[in-house]
Amino acid sequence: MAEHKEKKRKRGEDGGSRPKKKVAIQTPSQPTHSDGAKVSSIRTAGTCPPVIATSPGLCIPNSVKFQAYTTPQSAGSKRSKRADSHTPSLLLHSSSHGKLDYTAKEDGSGGCESHLKHYIGVFDPKTGQIEVIEAKKMTIRGVVRAQKPPEEDIAERQASKTMMELRSNLGEAFGTRKAKKALAAITENAIAPDKAISDAGGNPQKLNSSSQALMESINDVTMGMASKEDLQAQADAAKPVPPYNPDAQEIQDVYTPESLIGGDILNAIPVRDWQEQVKKKANKSIPSAFIASRLVAVAEGPNPVHRLRTLRYLDFLIRFVKGTRPGKERGTKRIPPRDKLRELLQPAPEPVIENIRRKFSANGEMRKFHVDLASTYCCALAAILSNYNFDTSKIRFDLGLDEKQFGQYFREIGGKVKNMKGAEKGTHVQMAVLALPLEFPKVAMYRSRGR
Repeated sequence: MAEHKEKKRKRGEDGGSRPKKKVAIQTPSQPTHSDGAKVSSIRTAGTCPPVIATSPGLCIPNSVKFQAYTTPQSAGSKRSKRADSHTPSLLLHSSSHGKLDYTAKEDGSGGCESHLKHYIGVFDPKTGQIEVIEAKKMTIRGVVRAQKPPEEDIAERQASKTMMELRSNLGEAFGTRKAKKALAAITENAIAPDKAISDAGGNPQKLNSSSQALMESINDVTMGMASKEDLQAQADAAKPVPPYNPDAQEIQDVYTPESLIGGDILNAIPVRDWQEQVKKKANKSIPSAFIASRLVAVAEGPNPVHRLRTLRYLDFLIRFVKGTRPGKERGTKRIPPRDKLRELLQPAPEPVIENIRRKFSANGEMRKFHVDLASTYCCALAAILSNYNFDTSKIRFDLGLDEKQFGQYFREIGGKVKNMKGAEKGTHVQMAVLALPLEFPKVAMYRSRGR
């Protein structure tokens, strides 16, 4: 069976042949040259070319006005031979805005549109001709005027350095590691560098807008912060000390029995048995050494009833403190039940017992605050009953305190303690004095050390 070979068809044998030239087909939407506008000229601008500007990320107000600056290239450079001599580099700048400076620059040689040329067409409707002018493609950027870096002047660089700057340079060059760390801390914490100008004897410069805004924000944040006096007042209010009159002109007006105990409670304290005991000179034993040593002097002194009631309240308070037992938690003391407390403070009436129990305990126990408050109350009452100058040995024995502990409590009420020579050789006596002006311990302001 013979194979049938199909002859290949030649290109020329095709039914229709394509024309070698394209035929221009005119559509109704495209006007002819006779009816449309004609380009009359294409020219490049000289010193003031039109500008096509973009402002990415900025919304520039219409009121902003720009100043044009040109920097023509030198005639002998290779770049000027390749570029058109009639198109110098252009820069636009504006400072009319309140806070921003705008600068418009041409795209550099590395830009994505550096090889493109832009044109603007001006159509004249009378003649129907278009004049095409080459334009500058520029980009506008904005900079906050307050955040602009300061321009250092040459004369300012060559100015004479102050003694502090010279010492800083020596410390940086030859100082120890600790000295260099201190210099670095001074530099980091310097909020106003212009202060060095005033320290050097010059005129201090005003804060710029950014520094002023920073200071205003710091002022707003620190406006509600407590001052050193407020902190001292808060610390004094939180201290376990009896109430006092800071405006008193006499020492007897600073701590009074009425302010410490209360007028009603003071009048409810019975003292007739003590008055009869002193009148009959009966030798009745009193557990408290301080109360026993002051009983006769107070009963035979001025205003005896009032001062005897104050002395008996101190006796009740000492018995209340000595009648406590160690509590379950560390540093706490457990007070006796109500029935045993009545026996312990006999012959105190019920209002006096409740006053002492509520003021110097909570929930049946004395915490450190209550123990300290009772000790400072005893110090103030002992000073009142001893004419503000007394030997502390007896009251310390009653409260179970050593010299250091009593001195700390007595300083908390504004008094002073000092050691005097005793009657026997090699001994001393601790004396407590309460006088104006009162000297209270200051609040310790500790600085936190960096790790």
